[in-house]
Amino acid sequence: MVYFIILVAAIAIFAYLVLSMEAFGAEPQGERLKRMLKSENYKDKQFQNQSFTPSVAEGYSMPKIVFNFFFSKKDPLLKPLRAIPTVQTDLKNLPDHEDVFIWMGHSSYFIKIDGVSFLIDPVLSTYGSPFKFFNKAFEGSDLYKPQDIPNIDYLVITHDHYDHLDYPTVKSIREKVGKVIMPLGVGAHFEKWGYDPEKFIEENWDTTIRLKDNLKITFTPARHFSGRKFHRNSTLWTSYVLETPTKRLFLGGDSGYDTHFKTIGEKYGPFDYAIMENGQYNEAWKYIHALPEDVIQASLDIQAKNIIPVHSGKFALALHPWNEPLQKVTQLGKEKNLHILTPKIGEILDLNNADQHFQNWWE
Repeated sequence: MVYFIILVAAIAIFAYLVLSMEAFGAEPQGERLKRMLKSENYKDKQFQNQSFTPSVAEGYSMPKIVFNFFFSKKDPLLKPLRAIPTVQTDLKNLPDHEDVFIWMGHSSYFIKIDGVSFLIDPVLSTYGSPFKFFNKAFEGSDLYKPQDIPNIDYLVITHDHYDHLDYPTVKSIREKVGKVIMPLGVGAHFEKWGYDPEKFIEENWDTTIRLKDNLKITFTPARHFSGRKFHRNSTLWTSYVLETPTKRLFLGGDSGYDTHFKTIGEKYGPFDYAIMENGQYNEAWKYIHALPEDVIQASLDIQAKNIIPVHSGKFALALHPWNEPLQKVTQLGKEKNLHILTPKIGEILDLNNADQHFQNWWE
């Protein structure tokens, strides 16, 4: 019995020390929590989606999903057989007059438009988790490092999952960031990590904020969830509408398909460019991650002229072949006469030239 008590105490101490790691962030408290409690999206001690959203679809169970993920026979193309092809673009020396989009793998990307710079969901570590040994990046996909990031006007976060909010990255670039745009509650993590709250633009859905040089950004709904520990949905998740004097962009973030896409399209569309989540999906969790056919329908709903698929090419978070998301979305897009843009990691996409064509580099 004594040994058992010692073992239990040791496990408890170890768990406490692990969960006290900086990477796990912090729970919202004080004035931040008071703001959250006033949100119409916050009920029963957590944020809610607009529609009922079960964790797993009908006919599936979480234990079976977890078992299959860890113990089922994996597809031989779950990860690339060779290094991901990339293009090394110097972000620090881009001409001021150019409007560009540069993908960094998974859901990380850099936008410079009308002279204003944005860095979205940067995960520049070699792993997309709180632990270095788990969820490692594909060979070659970790092209960009925090030291490659220039001074940026706005760091934009869609939600607080590890594959979108990477502690080592945001800690490393802290002094390069002008403002942080993020949904309600996420500022608790950034405060713990040493960011000045004066830099925060932390808002609810349907809030529009004016940015520098006559740009504006609107927090729009998504169908997803959040959480870095065991307590889910203590922070909000979001998509964004970014408007400049000449262009309109939709920054999708993670989302299952729902009616909010059509609502956003009717209110803010059409969009010159839509950056859409496409990858790390499974029929079992279709309510929180879009399937390729959902990506196409959502793009039609929001009235997107040009579609840039992200959320693939760096991590294996689902059991499909690593290149299947791009294969499927480009084929489905072709059938619907949609313009799908698929640059390599680091390759410049000129936002003033929608007629660009990119190689099927994943083949």
